[in-house]
Amino acid sequence: MSNLTYHEQIDKENILRLRELIRGLPPFCADFFRGIEPRTSSRTRIAYAYDLHVFFDFLHKENPALASLDIKDITLDHLEQLSVTDLEEYMEYLKYRFNDKNREVMNKERGIMRKISSLRSFYNYFYRNERIKNNPAALIRLPKLHDKEIIRLDVDEVALLLDEVEQGDKLTKKQQEFHAKTKVRDLAILTLLLGTGIRVSECVGLNIADIDFKNGGIRIYRKGGKEVTVYFGEEVEEALLNYLEER
Repeated sequence: MSNLTYHEQIDKENILRLRELIRGLPPFCADFFRGIEPRTSSRTRIAYAYDLHVFFDFLHKENPALASLDIKDITLDHLEQLSVTDLEEYMEYLKYRFNDKNREVMNKERGIMRKISSLRSFYNYFYRNERIKNNPAALIRLPKLHDKEIIRLDVDEVALLLDEVEQGDKLTKKQQEFHAKTKVRDLAILTLLLGTGIRVSECVGLNIADIDFKNGGIRIYRKGGKEVTVYFGEEVEEALLNYLEER
């Protein structure tokens, strides 16, 4: 049985997934991922790998000069010869495309910006290390971001949600049997999420030792592995204590 913590287990799985993704990219890409490893999380590197797969797939499908090449045969020399116009065409491609499973994919401003930011980091790495002399990615103008509306539950909506979790009136008889066993746990989870605003992944990674009832806080790990304390109120404390007593 593994003695790894939740976060260590996720990190291990991410590293294995990343190795698999890198094998589908041109060989020189491995240098980039080794170079950024000390200052990025495994989750961030996986996001870069996915973004680079989209980029090289675009070159293979849409760039006439590279269409005859297999993705793994594309070299740094090929990338250095790309122009700003080529990369602007890539930005246009990102708005609407088909993935490997022939499913349509659409990206809005934030999705496009993330993929272009990944590409910039990729080019910058090889430019800084003097392996390329031309850096067209540095010349691309990123799309203008419009403010994203934040949707929040009001007090009544929060109360209705917690009531549904507690009562389970609309469940089938079979579901109600299961609900009776998990109700206190589910209330603790929902109350904690609503009362602190932590991410689902941060909630999943919590251990009992991370809860500090004396000071009313929980220790969580943000993106990049940064450890922070998030404080909670009486409702969250009561829900957690009820669950711990039943548990």
